[in-house]
Order: sequence, then structure tokens, then C-alpha cells
Amino acid sequence: MADILVIDDQPYMGQLLAEELAGERHHIRCLEDADYLMSFLEESRPDVVLLELYLQGVERWDLLDRIKKYDPSVPVLIVSAYDNFLRNLHLHRADGFLIKDIHLNNLRQKLSQELTKPLSHRE
Repeated sequence: MADILVIDDQPYMGQLLAEELAGERHHIRCLEDADYLMSFLEESRPDVVLLELYLQGVERWDLLDRIKKYDPSVPVLIVSAYDNFLRNLHLHRADGFLIKDIHLNNLRQKLSQELTKPLSHRE
């Protein structure tokens, strides 16, 4: 069981993930407003963060930088409906990426990989 933080301005994404991953007993928390990110991280350390890059009012890579600066060991997977960032040099700071898709098999696989890594490999 893992504590997964979903940062996405579309509330249905968190609901969809919560429903789809319910059988795996993960605890899904959603954050739609990036302004609350730092206070959220101070209160709770997620096991993995699923970050949508295209949030309104937020510089694309700023949230990734804030999360990694606060705690470099927290795995951050970029999840987006767009793939035009795949050649962006900032992507190397993330722990992986996924294109949003109706089928969540790729997401399950990436989550499993990140959650089974020893903490020393996450830093």
C-alpha cells in the first residue's frame, strides 16, 4: 500500500485513479491547486507523486523543481495528455513519465517500479 499524491487540475483524474487502484489498496490524495503544494508536503510525505505538467497558472517545470528541492527522494512521475515535452531537458529531473491513457496498465507498472526501488536508489 502506498500514499500517492496526484497533482492535476482535473478532479476526475484523482477519482479515476482512486477507483482503478482501489484493489491495490493505495491511498490516493489529490491536489488541484499548486498553491497548497508546499504545505501539503510539510504535513505528509507521499511515496510517489503523479504530476500533470499543464496546470493553469504554473510554470511547467516549477512544481517538479519545488518537490525535488523539498525532498529529492520522492519519486515524481510526469503524467500528461501531451507528449511535446519528451525532448525537454528538464524531463531528466523526473523519475519517469506517462502519457494519459484510458488503460492504466502502464501507470500500474511505473508505480510498481518506483515503489519497489530501495530508498537509496530514489535519492
